[in-house]
Amino acid sequence: MIVVTGATGPVGRLLIAQLLAEGARVRAVSRSPQRSGLPEGAELVTGDPSLPGTMPACLDRAEALFLHPRTFGDSAGELLSVAAEHGVRKVVALSAINIDDPYELQPSRWRGDRNKEAEEAAVASGLTWTSLRASSFAGNTAQAWGGQLRGGGDVVRYVHAGFRETLLDERDLAEVAARALLTDEFAGRRLELTGPQPLSHEEAVAVIAAALGRPLRFEELPPQAVAAHLVQNGLPEPWVRALMARYAHYLDHRPPVTGEVDKVLGRPARTYADWVADHLDAFRTV
Repeated sequence: MIVVTGATGPVGRLLIAQLLAEGARVRAVSRSPQRSGLPEGAELVTGDPSLPGTMPACLDRAEALFLHPRTFGDSAGELLSVAAEHGVRKVVALSAINIDDPYELQPSRWRGDRNKEAEEAAVASGLTWTSLRASSFAGNTAQAWGGQLRGGGDVVRYVHAGFRETLLDERDLAEVAARALLTDEFAGRRLELTGPQPLSHEEAVAVIAAALGRPLRFEELPPQAVAAHLVQNGLPEPWVRALMARYAHYLDHRPPVTGEVDKVLGRPARTYADWVADHLDAFRTV
């Protein structure tokens, strides 16, 4: 039995589907499992990883645990102690490739992700462990730009046309996580997972344009204007501030492609064009 925390999020759902496809038994942890809409075949259980006292029934007779960094609050170590007490022998922690950056350059931290704590707790747990240091997700672009394009516009207005990222297809991340959970091939390793090429914001919009067959263009706006717009639309100010700081800090940086996805899966990592082709509704005019 494999226990998945963060089960109702985009990575958790993909991971559960992948594990089920490979014949694993899966227990999906959710605070509200009746509303989860997860793939058929997963056992749904109620639990809160940030309150380890609610987790014993979720962990009973399980062999492995997927530790999502947004689920446990300040309780990663305690949660893994409870897991070990109930027979769990392996933990695969989702972390981030920017784990060692100052916190003010880690936007996800300001929305609840505890990437460093996830990895450190896994390493210290006494369990067989693997840490998945993921780069930025391809799906983040839909959140950043999808609303503008679904509204019918042909201009994406955002910061720093030249800022580059190695966008990681979440499906590749889920496949790597499944491999780490189902085998001991990657025990004791920190896998730095990236997409297959660095793409600038402007280049990523060109990929979307080609897939949609629309003459899109990127219009660079000042960071202050974009930050104010994001805050006005309800995003937390500390998260916005960290995002803008990260963009500015790495503006002239060309991030490396690690090739770890290819090595783990024995095939090339999916490109951003692959992801866009399979998620056109995120950008298509409503």
